[in-house]
Amino acid sequence: MTNERERIRRELVADPRVVEAVVDAVHERVPAYADLDDGRRGEVRAIAAWALERFLHLWAVDGDIGPADLRRFRGIAAARAADGRPLPAVLRAYRVAAAVLVDEIAARAAPSSAADAFALTRQLLTTLDTLCEVMAGSYTATSERLAGDRAQALRLLLDDLIAGRHASVGAVTDRAARLGVELPYPYCLLAVGPGRDDRPADPAELLAALTGPAAGTPLATAQGPRTVLLLPADAAGAAPAVLRERGLRGCAITGEGLDRIAVAHRLATCALTTAPEHAHRPGRILTDADAHVLALLAGHPATDAEHIGRLVLGPLARPAQRHLLEALTAYLDTGSATAAARGLRLHPQSLRYRLRRVRELSGRDPRDPWQRLTLDIARTVAGPPPGRDDGPGGGAFRVSSP
Repeated sequence: MTNERERIRRELVADPRVVEAVVDAVHERVPAYADLDDGRRGEVRAIAAWALERFLHLWAVDGDIGPADLRRFRGIAAARAADGRPLPAVLRAYRVAAAVLVDEIAARAAPSSAADAFALTRQLLTTLDTLCEVMAGSYTATSERLAGDRAQALRLLLDDLIAGRHASVGAVTDRAARLGVELPYPYCLLAVGPGRDDRPADPAELLAALTGPAAGTPLATAQGPRTVLLLPADAAGAAPAVLRERGLRGCAITGEGLDRIAVAHRLATCALTTAPEHAHRPGRILTDADAHVLALLAGHPATDAEHIGRLVLGPLARPAQRHLLEALTAYLDTGSATAAARGLRLHPQSLRYRLRRVRELSGRDPRDPWQRLTLDIARTVAGPPPGRDDGPGGGAFRVSSP
């Protein structure tokens, strides 16, 4: 160990900016890492911090990579094989990180430390050569094992999709193609939880019950007492009856793209966790609208408030249905059909007919406590309807056309 190398090692390890510089460089220069969400960026940061500390230690003491380090690198390679990230991209990320590290060391090294520079070059070449060998072997072995266990490979695919471990839609479709499957699209992400009897669902049995002839390969995985399924969008229509027969609760998300499967999963699972008891009705499951309202109430909406309002109201947000919106608003404000009819100068039977049309078009019954709450929130957070002026003394209703 030289005092100069140890000084540089301590400075670099203590400076959090160095790890961020490595992560930023990998993010910018390696396409497979170009779309890192917070979770995956944190994973890359943790690996970069560990690898930086280990490499600097080996350089400072003129050491070699030990068995424990090799085991961890093999584990990293196996994880990348499981989540479908290409091995060349993984190895390129390490080369990019090495280049950043050399620049950081050069900025701190004394001009006369040629021996340390040669040692650094030797350590980098040796380390990268070793990494290529051990990671390639582990990556290949894991890929072959997963290819031989199709069921496990499909479960891992869905696990990684809902965790957001893919850089792009292209990476998702490439991985699916390597497994010989086509992801359902448009899709329904269905999160299923136990009902009042706490009996968990059987993923394979649910998958069989909900799978029809539609295109795409349905996927299922278990997360503790919950089951998560990725199904063709048409399956959302059959889900309420299937879950009711089994005493289960569910939330079906159908309005997100392939690049937002992780968002759909977060919406669905959070909805199951936070929905009040009276939101669950036999023969009905929670939907995108319920999930977005619950996320809004929890303070972490997945989209803007006006979109949530339009999502809940559906066709009611169209200008042609303004009279139905007015009937709904009057009913929500007064609490009774009779009072609402009086305020709108309508016959009570006409008002009830309009409320029936509200139920038919929105799929929500304003007489149901939970559905009434979602409608009330929707008409509050959406924008004002075109042509309506809610000036001083105007109504509380807020809605806009799509």
